[in-house]
Amino acid sequence: MTAKDYLSQAYRIDQRINSKIDQVSSLRELATKATATISDMPGAATPNVHRMSDIVCKIVSLEEEINADIDRLVDLKCEIVSVIKRVANTEFQTLLEQRYLCFRTWEEIAVAMSYNVRTIYRLHDQALKCVPVP
Repeated sequence: MTAKDYLSQAYRIDQRINSKIDQVSSLRELATKATATISDMPGAATPNVHRMSDIVCKIVSLEEEINADIDRLVDLKCEIVSVIKRVANTEFQTLLEQRYLCFRTWEEIAVAMSYNVRTIYRLHDQALKCVPVP
């Protein structure tokens, strides 16, 4: 695993957490919808009378997954912080923290560090070479 792959793990977990939160939100909206159709046609042969409980079970399951992912993210961020602290150059540390712990864009990092984006790319390449991959 490269230094970049190792450091990028936190971002991928964060994205999965956000995706699951969106799914829970969608399921909650679905659970609150109540539609009644008035028709002279007969209803479904086997209506799902447990629809609401199925949705609630899915919500609870997703929320448990989210909590487990958050725990994993917190542990991974602590591990990444300790790895970044082993980089001797404090400017490299700042850049790596901004990118891999705060999930900032290159442009945001460049503004915060008072460099142009091209310089940030160059510094980033140099910083990755200094990261001791566990």
